[in-house]
Amino acid sequence: MNQDVVDATSSGVCQTLAALASGNIGPVDVAEACLQRAHRLNPRLGAFVDLRQALVREQAQASAHRRREHILGRLDGIPIAIKDCFDIAGWPTRVGLPRAAVEMATHDAAAVTRLRAAGAVLMGKTALDEGQLGAHGQSPHYPPVRHPLRPTHTPGGSSSGAAVAVASGMALAALGADGLGSVRIPASYCGLVALKPTHGEISCVGMTPGARRLDCVGILAREVRDAVVMLQVLAGYDAEDAFSRKRRVAFALPDLEPGRLRVGLLPDLAALGVDDAMQQVFARALDTLGDLLGRCHRVDCADWDFARARRAGLLLLEAEMLHTFAADLLDVAHPVSPRFRHMLDYARGKSAADYVAADRMLDAARLKARRLFAQVDVLITPTTPSGAYPLQQAEPANAADLTSFASLSGCPAVSIPMGMLPDGLPAGLQIVGPPGSDLRLLELAEVFAAALDTTPVFPMGNDS
Repeated sequence: MNQDVVDATSSGVCQTLAALASGNIGPVDVAEACLQRAHRLNPRLGAFVDLRQALVREQAQASAHRRREHILGRLDGIPIAIKDCFDIAGWPTRVGLPRAAVEMATHDAAAVTRLRAAGAVLMGKTALDEGQLGAHGQSPHYPPVRHPLRPTHTPGGSSSGAAVAVASGMALAALGADGLGSVRIPASYCGLVALKPTHGEISCVGMTPGARRLDCVGILAREVRDAVVMLQVLAGYDAEDAFSRKRRVAFALPDLEPGRLRVGLLPDLAALGVDDAMQQVFARALDTLGDLLGRCHRVDCADWDFARARRAGLLLLEAEMLHTFAADLLDVAHPVSPRFRHMLDYARGKSAADYVAADRMLDAARLKARRLFAQVDVLITPTTPSGAYPLQQAEPANAADLTSFASLSGCPAVSIPMGMLPDGLPAGLQIVGPPGSDLRLLELAEVFAAALDTTPVFPMGNDS
């Protein structure tokens, strides 16, 4: 194999697009490099639950033809992994459940349609938590999904397979879903960039619903600029999506000036359950960023209970999933796990008044965000309270405490690598802004990522 093909899996989306444009590499070479990584690593890492090599090669050949004809999409020839909660026409959507006979999707999800139109090569469906409910990244009905740097550890969830595919070189970017942190948590654990956009910015049509007011299409990539390109392809109004707005919150111009920022910091990370190792990495990151942060303020969070808010969001997910997965819960021939049933039964035991109280936490979050972003430009936190942990260990209850605020308030959030924990695994830094500030956050993330210089070496994982 020539060196260009090997290098294809170590590059990001934008770098690969430049190599394709120059003719130094072709779409078939890129696809074959990712397929070869998948052939070697997927049996061990469990990223893909449905990978169809012949279809991947067909798409790559079609991209090569378009390049010869000079009719190109924005992502032409770029291998993208798709979380198995999105419909792909002619494919089953299993969502980590033990479904035996699943009807084939008749249409692509809206986000998948946009990726196809941009010329992306769809690599396949990736693993996730059962029913996409959790941050552990595992489903008992499928092989374990393993961290590419440390296969004894979880990569985080629920977009676990998507993160592993990108980090290990089986794809260059991935389409995920983020309800309370499901792309940001695995991005933090795996050293990736993740974007949860402003709520309603990307259509959720054709994505298995979790909770309507929380559901958000998310992006996983290796570099910030790759997430920018993905957002440009995916964002847009969809009349079929009840939460897509024709008069959307306009993207603010990326004109925040590092050094003159008003940065909000949480006053007591230890009280929020952030462990010592994560606090130390976060403190070093803030010190490295230095003057780029401008004026830092300890924001008042006395009126916001992060754990209670996360539990409210979880109740909304569990309650709405009772409807979404009603048939699966009744299928005694292919039973869901006791854990999944217990979580949904918890919601079944709650009253309508309990649901309304949880739902009103979203309104409270939006109001809290308005007050917060009247005082600061961005809120900066660790993405997660702790790093990746052994597969046999129980999922920490507070894994989504820091990511849930952006989800509940409908705000955009970006996670970037901020350094390594003492155990040698990555940690993420989260930047949250007001609705519509997606491009501003990505611009800041690019500046911060360059200053931190902590992006891991890709692809991760031993491919021998």
